[in-house]
Amino acid sequence: MGVKDGNAEENPLDLFLKIGLDERTARNTIANTKVTNNLTAVIHEANVTSGCNRTIGNLLYSVATKFPANALVHRPVLLQYVVSSKIKTPAQLEAAFSFFSNTGLENFKLNEFEEACGIGVDVSTEDIQHTVNEIFEEKKNSILEQRYRTNVGDLFGHVRKRQPWADPKIVKQLIDAKLYKLLGERTAADDEKLSKKKKEKSVKVEAQSVAVNASTPVQSSEEELNPFLIFPQPEENFKVHTEIFFSDRPVLRVCNSKEMLDKHLKATGGKVFTRFPPEPNGYLHIGHAKAMFVSFGLAKERDGCCYLRYDDTNPEAEKKEYIDHIEEIVQWMGWKPFKITYTSDYFQDLYDLAVELIRRGHAYVDHQTPEEIKEYREKKMNSPWRDRPVAESLKLFDEMRRGMIEEGKATLRMKQDMQSDNFNMYDLIAYRIKFTPHPHAGDKWCIYPSYDYAHCIVDSLENITHSLCTLEFETRRASYYWLLHALGIYQPYVWEYSRLNVTNTVMSKRKVKQYSQCFCRSLKFKPVLCSLIFDYVVLLQLNRLVTEKWVDGWDDPRLMTLAGLRRRGVTPTSINAFVRGIGITRSDCSMIRLDRLEYHIREELNKTAPRTMVVIHPLKVVITNLEADSAMAVDAKKWPDAQVGDASAIYKVPFSKVVYIETTDFRMKDSKDYYGLAPGKTVLLRYAFPIKCTEVIHGDDNESVVEIRAEYDPHKKTKPKGVLHWVAEPSPGVEPLKVEVRLFDKLFLSENPAELDDWLADLNPQSKVVIPEAYAVSSLKNAIAGDRFQFERLGYFVADKDSKSGKLVFNRTVTLRDSYGKGGK
Repeated sequence: MGVKDGNAEENPLDLFLKIGLDERTARNTIANTKVTNNLTAVIHEANVTSGCNRTIGNLLYSVATKFPANALVHRPVLLQYVVSSKIKTPAQLEAAFSFFSNTGLENFKLNEFEEACGIGVDVSTEDIQHTVNEIFEEKKNSILEQRYRTNVGDLFGHVRKRQPWADPKIVKQLIDAKLYKLLGERTAADDEKLSKKKKEKSVKVEAQSVAVNASTPVQSSEEELNPFLIFPQPEENFKVHTEIFFSDRPVLRVCNSKEMLDKHLKATGGKVFTRFPPEPNGYLHIGHAKAMFVSFGLAKERDGCCYLRYDDTNPEAEKKEYIDHIEEIVQWMGWKPFKITYTSDYFQDLYDLAVELIRRGHAYVDHQTPEEIKEYREKKMNSPWRDRPVAESLKLFDEMRRGMIEEGKATLRMKQDMQSDNFNMYDLIAYRIKFTPHPHAGDKWCIYPSYDYAHCIVDSLENITHSLCTLEFETRRASYYWLLHALGIYQPYVWEYSRLNVTNTVMSKRKVKQYSQCFCRSLKFKPVLCSLIFDYVVLLQLNRLVTEKWVDGWDDPRLMTLAGLRRRGVTPTSINAFVRGIGITRSDCSMIRLDRLEYHIREELNKTAPRTMVVIHPLKVVITNLEADSAMAVDAKKWPDAQVGDASAIYKVPFSKVVYIETTDFRMKDSKDYYGLAPGKTVLLRYAFPIKCTEVIHGDDNESVVEIRAEYDPHKKTKPKGVLHWVAEPSPGVEPLKVEVRLFDKLFLSENPAELDDWLADLNPQSKVVIPEAYAVSSLKNAIAGDRFQFERLGYFVADKDSKSGKLVFNRTVTLRDSYGKGGK
């Protein structure tokens, strides 16, 4: 290793090739000035200008392109570990990025860093081999069926989850060897191409199936197959199964009799039936957008039906406000429910089936306290009341219903399997006593069913064909089918998919996962517990943000609630396009970057939001060679590709002696890479004329600029490079239209604030900046709440509901900058 001594003529291509980048990657890097500068700096900082091996070079490239910007102070430490090969795998590097992005300089501890990144952890070949053998055993049936078409990347991912610091090369070698040992030589049949399903037309954002509230079709660069192809047709649900394996545990599967299926098909006519079942205990967030897309989208794709079903089994947490909000948001998102139902609509049916469950010996009334239940479950011990006579449980359950037993003194529990490896089979509670009136059912009931008891039965009663939920409910599938089987009623097909986790929000699951891995690594039910804890924590976090007034209510534009996104000007079209682009998979290990959502927002607004001009920080410019009464109007374009003569695409802008430009568009000292205005320099006022700065008026401090004097070129003979937006006085001495502008940004500074102990300390102080008096062109005066515009050079904005006569308020939806479409993830 060595360093070139101040060689100003250093060739970046040579430098990048020396660290082991292939020529194509090196040349692509040079095409990006920012990445080139970053990588060059990293190479010099790492002291490897004379070259290094390919592994180190690739890691340095990742540091240059992915290192968190808020942690640059830590980069020298990381480079030392990379160059010395203490950090030698991408997994270790990603762990370092995560650690540094959440650690200030004063809080940095070397031992914590090394522990977080697996420094010094030696994963032996034997350990890797053992893990590979375990995974192959779990996936054996699938591998034997698919043979060499098996997705090796998926196998690799499973190994990495269990052995994150394993050497990737050794992992790959052992997987390949294991495949060969299991399958033998590759045959000609293995190399035959499978007949592919016909690829649908490229999905451009909202193409037909999810287009809502958009007057212009929106195009997207993301093309994919129909995401709903992964779901079986209804007739495929009716193949009788007894047991299959998902992950590392058996899960009971559909087992319907012919009589059940005949009755079911008569009710559905063979159509797909799904349901979107939110709890009416809060406002919907962007994660619910994916749930809606999956359930409503599948039904629409298959010409079926989707219920909006309120899961209202907890009267203490539910409000009419939330019920009304959910129905409104579902409609806003473009979905039309087949029917709107409530779990409480079926309270009598649920009660009758609970009685039947007791009669069949599958439920009992229990008197254990919550603490005792928890202790007995941990020890896999039966409740002392588990084997009480059926008649006694029937009598006590009737007394529970009639309000004769105090709240907390009895529950009805399902008699499942206390020795199971699945925590969700430990005699779950079916009913509990609550002397609370129900917002929908009134005061008829003082016992209420649990989610575990109610949701699968209502799925059956509503003849749901596809019961779709997120992956944390996978281990509940056993309980789902156990109960329906115990009652002898129709069983829907259950399918779990990954939930939506977005960066820079309090919706990250990673911290919960970390806790679960440390607390009970060996327990097979931990994903469910962790995800349920996560849901509760997210609700508490959102509530805290609202109740402690860190934000301005549930529809604050900084929140990732759907109400907040709507108020910010985000359209349902772009949200659905974002979800569709992510796809529907069972991969539950990724965080989706916020700029990916912003990409879809820009893609739509670029085509649907008309252009206009607003100056946020006005600087007065007096045009000295224009008479005060010589005001004129110029044509400005609402759309960049507006055709000549298309009056609807043009708006008039007054041009007068006094105009206003952005304060940031003027400097006292010019430079080659600066395109704004400076003394003696000429710029073009967009749609109008070139102006040249002839004089600068300073304030009393002799530094601040309060006014610019300029001359305009009425014949447009000069052709300056710089083009500025501007607003003029509509008439002499009359100020332009004043509007309030609210600049919204990410609510949290970190990508994963939920990982922080003090996540409130990570709130972005610049997440909301209010400009009380910006200047706007007069054509904006008729804007109403919900109208969207592109403020030229500033971003996309929407008129806020706080707007009133004489005082318009605009929220920034998103800036013009787009990183996702240019390499963002």
